[in-house]
Amino acid sequence: MTPQLQQAIKLLQLSNLELASFVEQELERNPLLERDEQADRGPTAEPEAPAADTSQTATDTVLASGGAQASELDTDLSNVYSEDSRAELAGVQGLEPDASGWASLRGGAGGRFDDQEVDLEDVLTRDQTLRDHLTEQLQMAIHSPVERLIGAYLVDMTDEAGYLRGDLEHVAQRLGCALSAVESVLKAMQGFDPAGVMARTLKECLAIQLKERDRLDPFMMKLLDHLELVARRDFGGLMREIGVDQEDLVDMLADLKRCNPKPGLQFGSEPVQPVVPDVFVRETTDGSWAVELNSETLPRVLVNARYYAQVAKGATGKDKTYLTDCLNSANWLAKSLDQRARTILKVASEIVRQQDGFLAHGVEHLRPLNLRTIADAIEMHESTVSRVTANKYMATKRGVFELKYFFTSAIASVEGGEAHSAEAVRHRIKILIDAETAQEILSDDRIVELLRGAGIDIARRTVAKYREALRIPSSVQRRRLKANGA
Repeated sequence: MTPQLQQAIKLLQLSNLELASFVEQELERNPLLERDEQADRGPTAEPEAPAADTSQTATDTVLASGGAQASELDTDLSNVYSEDSRAELAGVQGLEPDASGWASLRGGAGGRFDDQEVDLEDVLTRDQTLRDHLTEQLQMAIHSPVERLIGAYLVDMTDEAGYLRGDLEHVAQRLGCALSAVESVLKAMQGFDPAGVMARTLKECLAIQLKERDRLDPFMMKLLDHLELVARRDFGGLMREIGVDQEDLVDMLADLKRCNPKPGLQFGSEPVQPVVPDVFVRETTDGSWAVELNSETLPRVLVNARYYAQVAKGATGKDKTYLTDCLNSANWLAKSLDQRARTILKVASEIVRQQDGFLAHGVEHLRPLNLRTIADAIEMHESTVSRVTANKYMATKRGVFELKYFFTSAIASVEGGEAHSAEAVRHRIKILIDAETAQEILSDDRIVELLRGAGIDIARRTVAKYREALRIPSSVQRRRLKANGA
């Protein structure tokens, strides 16, 4: 995998904020790159060609005279994920560059991409956020795609302290569903860990936690109705309002103090970033949908070929090589930015076509959808679609949604038949483990064999992931528990 392909992959999966930061760094490093200050910043139905193309004739002349390998800039980036092997992805870091002149960029100031790789240590030690934690539980607890989308909407309305901020009637109106459906999903999600999360008020938060501890009796409910007296430490008033003596009140207040008024703060938090949509979807007069890229999120750069021609005249040796490398790097960045925009638009347009029922009539008309359906429709690889839909947002009349919200996961059949939903596979794993005996504990490898015998093609690591998500111990731990009669 060439450094140019690494760059294309990297740019495709960046969010708009990460992309802006990346481009800023490249503008500082590469003397041949300039920001396009004159670019039109209004939304456009088609991504415009990069500003570098406007000076392509001059660039071609410079490349021809400078001896750079111009043909390498013509690589088709429309489907950079033709293979999705672990070996390919693992080879991104430390890969030796090819003969295109990128080798000198590793230590130079212009066009470095090797130091932009994600630090594995940072990934492994990053705290899990409340949003991540709730989303994982949502995937496990709720199977209906409709209810999942409602749940995802509610997760986005939850602040870092764990409180749900917003009006449920407004949510129902935006999503085009009944208020009872939103309330039902919220009730289920209020049972998520940590206890008290997604409450709308302090009273509700404390009530959820007390109920979990079996301490929510009528007297405790009266105490929660008078939290202002608790705050004022008006114990006499509390005893009169609740109808308990001092000893009982002390016990009740002790139970109350064991509750966490801000359950979400126990998770790692990230700086709150405003969600800026990458794509706008609006309804046209004829009832169809117009999909437009948000050009505010598309960095525009110019390749200053004239400056290159000027300084290259007197350059020799390493200086000449450095300038040529910078020109190659600048052209690749411009081309990659353009291809990234076109790929996002292509994927988003197909999602809108597949989910037009949701946009027109509401969440009840959300269709089952997976990555393969989109990939086949636009003739791209599934992994390309996967990267495009991560950290990209679509603004619709029903709200702003991450592109991945429109998908429901599925696992392929061994025989190539109808796919199995991930939820169904998790359920089957749970049934197999529930039925095991102390004499025959199923390992993850054995579960894989049984599932494949039932026509479900699944990897061992996926079985382990689902088992852990179900909070089921490993085979070694289960064997020990059953041996002890647990």
